[in-house]
Amino acid sequence: MKVKEREHARKLRQEGKSMNQIIEETGYSKASVSFWTRDIVLTRSQKNKISLRGRSVESIERRRISRLANIANKRRAIMDLAKEDFTNLTIRELKLVGAMIYWGEGRKVGNWTVSLANSDPLIIKVMMRFFREVCKVPEEKFRGHIHTFENASVYKAEKYWSLISGIPLAQFYKTYTKPSKGSLQKRQMLPYGTLDIYVHDTKLFLTIKGWIEKIAELVIN
Repeated sequence: MKVKEREHARKLRQEGKSMNQIIEETGYSKASVSFWTRDIVLTRSQKNKISLRGRSVESIERRRISRLANIANKRRAIMDLAKEDFTNLTIRELKLVGAMIYWGEGRKVGNWTVSLANSDPLIIKVMMRFFREVCKVPEEKFRGHIHTFENASVYKAEKYWSLISGIPLAQFYKTYTKPSKGSLQKRQMLPYGTLDIYVHDTKLFLTIKGWIEKIAELVIN
């Protein structure tokens, strides 16, 4: 038996501390604290103090939740108002959006292959629209390549990214699984890893680079 821990818990209980207070202060398990202090009877004053504290904690928590909800509503209102700035998206605007995303995320050097990797499904969906509707890439020219962690489900990742991109699994390269050296939080944030979109087309690669250069010139000048 953990004699020191037991005596410490009993001392705190005799001082009028609640079970939750003892658990928070000591880190002992709820079952252990309950067992060790089961025979200690609190005074009416101690019980009233615990009751008042409980109501106080509950009221503080209610206020905290209400405050967070108000903040979230105000932020949502700002975002909803901003959304009214756009009503539709023309092909010309989609070309600009796609070129800008490629400028930031796509391959710009190397073997003249159009390539873009991302873990955000919305980015992938936007770029697939860009490639299909603006660049007029034939469906058979798309290739997909998934990078994920070794402890993740390759089947689920492939099914997920094929659905998001619309690229058939037959046009995917063999999925690359990385050793799980990343933090648990990172692995949880990327349950399906990342998707590389490939289009082996030198002319398209140079065309996108030309769009990017021209946009840069217009912005600078």
